[in-house]
Amino acid sequence: MLEKSSFKKQVENLISFSENQTFLLAVSGGADSMTLAFIFNDLGLNFQIAHVNYKLRAENSDADQKVVADFCFKNEIKFHLYEVSERDKKPENSIQLWARELRYNFFKRIQEKENLEFLATAHHLNDQLETFIINLSKASGIKGLSGIPANDHKILRPLLHFSKEEIYNFAAKNQIEFREDLSNKKSDYLRNKIRNEVVPKLLETNEHFLDNFKKSIHYLNQTKDFVQQQIEDIEHRITISNGECKILDKSKLNLASDFVKFEILKKYGFEKEAEIKKIFTSETGSAFFSKKFQLTINRNELILNTLDQNTDTQDKILLIDKIDVAENQTIINLESTIESIEGINKTVRWDFDAEKITFPLQLRRKEEGDVFYPTGFSGKKKVSKFFKDEKLSILAKQKIWLLTDGNNRVLGILPFRQDRRYAKDERTKSILTIFNEK
Repeated sequence: MLEKSSFKKQVENLISFSENQTFLLAVSGGADSMTLAFIFNDLGLNFQIAHVNYKLRAENSDADQKVVADFCFKNEIKFHLYEVSERDKKPENSIQLWARELRYNFFKRIQEKENLEFLATAHHLNDQLETFIINLSKASGIKGLSGIPANDHKILRPLLHFSKEEIYNFAAKNQIEFREDLSNKKSDYLRNKIRNEVVPKLLETNEHFLDNFKKSIHYLNQTKDFVQQQIEDIEHRITISNGECKILDKSKLNLASDFVKFEILKKYGFEKEAEIKKIFTSETGSAFFSKKFQLTINRNELILNTLDQNTDTQDKILLIDKIDVAENQTIINLESTIESIEGINKTVRWDFDAEKITFPLQLRRKEEGDVFYPTGFSGKKKVSKFFKDEKLSILAKQKIWLLTDGNNRVLGILPFRQDRRYAKDERTKSILTIFNEK
């Protein structure tokens, strides 16, 4: 039964409860959110209230706003309002997704401005059942069937264990003013259809249906936590490296079940079944991209780099704009020019004929079609072929710097070989020396 003591216990179960904690309450004006606000206020918690007026139901939307605003005024609670206007373009479809994104962005801004640690919403046990049924229809797996989390990255749902009936009874007993959203009676959205047509039939089958469902969700969450721990243990065993990038053993992961493959790769944004199959059949050098990660195939390795790291890495570095060729020798120390150049792990000293080079000089990453004439070899060689002959890993290739001139010609591959065409010889009058101190 919903009482102030049982509610407080739920909050204490979700967080390490203390009087110093601050909350933002998402309050729509319905029975559940007004009950949430009433109990928070009655317990003397430190909170503020946020309300979004979507302007979807004309005067009814304004009446919802007034109920929330009046409650805040009466109880001296800081009230934050977002009124949807013409600048907030409503989509022709997916109104619910649009509204959700809009309100959570609004809540986040308030939390940052007011320094409010937790966001509390009024989701209850009936919402949990509706979500379970929706996820069941989507084949969402154990995570989806585990339902709405009670604490999801500091988004708290302390009413999640209480039924809609319990909330209404509490509201009536404590004379809490609220507004009914009559649009919920329409079965035009999937959730409303489940709420109005499916759930009532289920509740008729067993008077203890909701209590048993609550126990089932508890068991499913315990199972989910156990499975997740097993997945983490498997990932740990197949991880070759977890430094600057993460490297997984491709063959060991391929021996695992499809479920394990999916659960591990899903963490990095690879969730499509066809894409995951392709990852294990693609050749070395193939790359796959999610929103946050790049996955590169390197023989028997899956190399995972965050896209932020790849974006932040410089692709070009200006080395020197020009030199005076009248000077007998110009020396460029790479260590003094650049604090750290990845990929240069041994001593480099290259002497060039400065009159053969077009300035400016720069360092850049490999580009498609690059060729050079390496010292110690006859003829020319593609840079990609040189990398292959050196047996460089995909990750190592991404870190290698090429020294190029103003015509984008490759003068050398750091720290391996320079291009012999531009090297100094007995006729050289002006020498350009590139070296590093290792």
